[in-house]
Amino acid sequence: MTTPKLMLLAASLLLGASVAGAADAPPAQGQRPQLIAHRGGTGDAPENTFAAIDLARKNGAEAIWVTVQLAKDGVPVLYRPSDLSALTPASGPVSAHTAAELAQVDAGWAFGKGEAHPWRGKGVGIPTLAATLARYPDLFFYIDLKSPDAEPAALAGALAAVLHESNSLTRTRVYSTDSRYLAALPPEVARFASRDLTRTVLANITMAHQCTLPATPAAERWYGLELKRKVEVVEKYTLGEARSASTLVWDKEAMACFRRQGAAHIILFGVNTPEEYQQAQALGADGILVDSPATLAPRS
Repeated sequence: MTTPKLMLLAASLLLGASVAGAADAPPAQGQRPQLIAHRGGTGDAPENTFAAIDLARKNGAEAIWVTVQLAKDGVPVLYRPSDLSALTPASGPVSAHTAAELAQVDAGWAFGKGEAHPWRGKGVGIPTLAATLARYPDLFFYIDLKSPDAEPAALAGALAAVLHESNSLTRTRVYSTDSRYLAALPPEVARFASRDLTRTVLANITMAHQCTLPATPAAERWYGLELKRKVEVVEKYTLGEARSASTLVWDKEAMACFRRQGAAHIILFGVNTPEEYQQAQALGADGILVDSPATLAPRS
């Protein structure tokens, strides 16, 4: 991931209500967060594949995070990078191939270290979202929309059709770093708040201790962001600008802010060590996104 730049004017940091006195407490301290396998468990098996999801379930994952793009024939499939060459022996964007062609691509090609590639030639293909939901009817899925060259309306429409046809509206929730995809979704599709909103609110808390959540009529709100996120702060002057590195960090103050308007669900990304797990648990996070369920799944 690239480090985002936060264009923070002094005035914007001074707006908003104080965090102190937030009415809604987080979940009881020590409550175990939902364990979510990132890209199906990208640290343990080829990401966004049945092989990864099967292993994640065996290793204690309670929900699965998958990345979805749109194939050439308009079918939502599970794949993350912008080019097939990043993880497979094929090349080109996902949108240049049909879903049937992608199913034959070796999605286990790149997994491994050095010369060891245990999933090569094992028949691990790129699955469709429909096939994934059908194969795991008892699992909850978080769906991350990444399609770099798909029109938002086309991707949102295709996704909604799959969720309706598979009766999966109540066991899925959609996320995207591109707010256009979220905005294009029909109202019945559950989704996260935009990443831009979440990051901006957290930045105001971290840097100015101000809670600037916008008013919203939603009964429930879902937020997702890294437990710790490196950013570049750009301060504007009349005659130029200055840049400095910073880190946005979730703490008790941030959790209180995001929960102040009522029911709020907070999923923390990038939780990959026992220390980070303990920190997320102490904060009362509702869920944690982990690369390796085999490493972090509770055994008791």
